[in-house]
Amino acid sequence: MSEILIDRDLCKGCELCVNACPQRILAMGKEINTKGYFFASVAEQKRCIGCRLCCITCPDMAIQMKVSGTMYHYFAY
Repeated sequence: MSEILIDRDLCKGCELCVNACPQRILAMGKEINTKGYFFASVAEQKRCIGCRLCCITCPDMAIQMKVSGTMYHYFAY
């Protein structure tokens, strides 16, 4: 089972991850982070298929994914 982890303080609310998700499980939250942006949140974790499109499309590297206990890191620079 996959688990999406979103760092709310890195997210700037661009909604690219929300639009990239084929299962439509990501949504924009109603809370504001420390930078003053509405940030993305996971609406239905159970429906995640682990495609990692949200991780790849995030320009701020605010999304990480765990699949069966393995943490995937993208663009670790």
